[in-house]
Amino acid sequence: MSRVQNILVGSVRGALSWVPAQWLPGGTPDPLIGRRGEIGRQAPRVDGEIKVQGLARFSAEVAMDDLCYTALVHATITRGRIRHLDTAAAEAAPGVLLVVTHRNMPRIASPALISMSDLTAIGNSNLPILQDDQVHYNGQIVAAVVAETQEQADHAASLIAIDYDAAPAETRFEDAKADARVIPSLLIERNHVSLGRAERELARGPHKVDNLYRTPWQNHNAIELHALTVAWADDDLTVHDTTQMIAAEAATLAKLFGLKREQVRILSPFVGGGFGGKGFWDHQVVAVAIARMIGRPLRLQLTREGVYRIIGGRSPTEQRVAIGADADGRFTALLHDGWSVMPPYSASPEAYTLGTRAAYRSKSFEILQRHIDLAVVPNTFMRAPGEAVGTFALESAVDELAHALALDPIELRLRNLPDKHPISGAPFSQHAPDRSWRDGAARFGWEHRSQTPGGRRDGEWRIGMGCGSGSFPYMRMPGAAVRLTVRRDGTASLACSGQEMGMGTATVVAQQVADRLGLPLAAVSIEIGDSALPAAPMAGGSGQTVSIAGAILAAAEKLPTELLRLAGNDSPLAGLRAGEIRLGQEGLASAAEPSRHETFASILSRANRDEVSVTASGTAPLEVLKFAMHSTAAIFCELRVSDVTGEVRVDRLLGSFDCGTILNPRTAASQFRGGMIMGLGLALTEETLFDERTGRIMNPTLADYHVPSHMDVPEIDVIWTGIPDPRSPLGARGIGEIGITGVGAAVANAVFNATGKRVRDLPITLDKLL
Repeated sequence: MSRVQNILVGSVRGALSWVPAQWLPGGTPDPLIGRRGEIGRQAPRVDGEIKVQGLARFSAEVAMDDLCYTALVHATITRGRIRHLDTAAAEAAPGVLLVVTHRNMPRIASPALISMSDLTAIGNSNLPILQDDQVHYNGQIVAAVVAETQEQADHAASLIAIDYDAAPAETRFEDAKADARVIPSLLIERNHVSLGRAERELARGPHKVDNLYRTPWQNHNAIELHALTVAWADDDLTVHDTTQMIAAEAATLAKLFGLKREQVRILSPFVGGGFGGKGFWDHQVVAVAIARMIGRPLRLQLTREGVYRIIGGRSPTEQRVAIGADADGRFTALLHDGWSVMPPYSASPEAYTLGTRAAYRSKSFEILQRHIDLAVVPNTFMRAPGEAVGTFALESAVDELAHALALDPIELRLRNLPDKHPISGAPFSQHAPDRSWRDGAARFGWEHRSQTPGGRRDGEWRIGMGCGSGSFPYMRMPGAAVRLTVRRDGTASLACSGQEMGMGTATVVAQQVADRLGLPLAAVSIEIGDSALPAAPMAGGSGQTVSIAGAILAAAEKLPTELLRLAGNDSPLAGLRAGEIRLGQEGLASAAEPSRHETFASILSRANRDEVSVTASGTAPLEVLKFAMHSTAAIFCELRVSDVTGEVRVDRLLGSFDCGTILNPRTAASQFRGGMIMGLGLALTEETLFDERTGRIMNPTLADYHVPSHMDVPEIDVIWTGIPDPRSPLGARGIGEIGITGVGAAVANAVFNATGKRVRDLPITLDKLL
């Protein structure tokens, strides 16, 4: 996040604007786009059977001989130092093997913070980890206990006596705003965008809205807790971890512990839900260090409270959105600025303005984010980071303007949809939000919406409809690599270190390989979740699938060369070059004469080879710098609000998406619905209660922090355009995070339509409606 980065990215974009698209890697649309095969079929999950049978092994379930267990102790002050530390009672407790504090923790450097320019830098915090007596936030790890059983470790941890000298620390959002920082960039985009004179245009406009919108702290609550099982064998390290960053974690641990990269192996075939929170945190470093100290395999699983104490979540925001419009409702000014929390020891900006930049055209723009330094657990990415809360503010403001103009909210959006990126001028690679809106409105029955707030009711219940738009950028990450193998028995396999977090990665990867090679799906096996395999990027940013797809495409282009070398002069393909060959029908064929064909099995049998493998990496993702590439959503909500209690009951949700090719409708629908359910939590129930006097989280349990339950979730319908993106592998864009975007606004706008009360402060609780 630097000015140098802004200059470099801007220069590359400027140069690429002059380069014909067909000259770029992937400039020719993927040949699988539009072909009917395994891609696009509702294939069941390839790991479904072992999961329902309980055979899928997660990191806290790995059996090891002589295993010991760890419990953590967390600081109870906001900032200061440890004055007195007494571990004698804990050390004497039954089963205790070791108590670790800053006094005996090995000297270890802090991990490098997450960086867009160095994908091996993955630290969510660069604070010292048990290296001194300093406390930087309430919840920081200050001690760890290792014992023969988890119960013994937990008990001994409770016996450690710690006294602190507290120091002044800023914990109040409002008070810290005056000293907020303005960082140069948000991910790869400039932070400050100024186009035209937006404040002047806003003042001149005949119609305008200008309001503040607030969203709260939110915590990660994946069902599978953060856990790792660690074993050292001399200087070789094996870690079974719940991580979204397998290859990068291996590189980071090797650096921190003075090892060669090949001495570290991270295994994470099943993660159990990540959503951005299963990154690299202090507990992994502590567990690896302690396992080395005691010379035994060790397990560390965070408690639910422990997740709240040391794993960051979504930052609170205060956002100003102002929109000016002419008499026809065309935007003349769009301003989006505000504050969020990002301590200087963390590196995850809550980039709530990024989606605004591509959402609507306007005569002028003014966009800026400020970052507040509070003494808190470092925040991190959480499903659709930035966009989830940014669309709440933007889309609420659009709804407010539509009401002021007496225009249908969908009509106002359609009038202002851009035909190119409104700020950069870059062409969209594929962009059909208008179709999403029209298809969604027809399917949902939008014509039944009352134009007058409070105009529909059923007894004590006021009924309302609302909508909200969402977007999430396409992200294909550099460095994705795979190993593709075809075998003499007619099967094939694909290996890479990518991870399965429940979204169906292994399934859609198998579908891709099947179609690339012309094999039945049953003949394809997938090996993932192991850092010893070719490195895949982190599972995040809705980018893992297309990143791996780009590498599979590269491997499929490389494979014919290896097979032709083995085929020899007796093959019907003799004399052909790799560029004249196409994969398909379980083998190779001449592109000009498809009858000249030979199967993989035949080629390998004649060469007396059991298999042949190629390893390849995807091309540089230059398409993201030349084109505007975004998945978009149109979200519709119908709900009821009780006049008596203020209770909100959501009756129906519909998401209409434009996300390129849908690789597997079954797993895609699950992803969309999962995101929309998280959007309900964002809108109605989820809030981390943060004590601004002490910097302590007050509701660190699922009894007090409310995620949506089955009773909260209504009928959810999902549809999509299915229009391929010609600039991406398979024509696909990410879908994991688009489902949550726009939901908060759709719910809030439906509440307004039902009651006439405008709620600009999430979550929408009873007290705000009574």
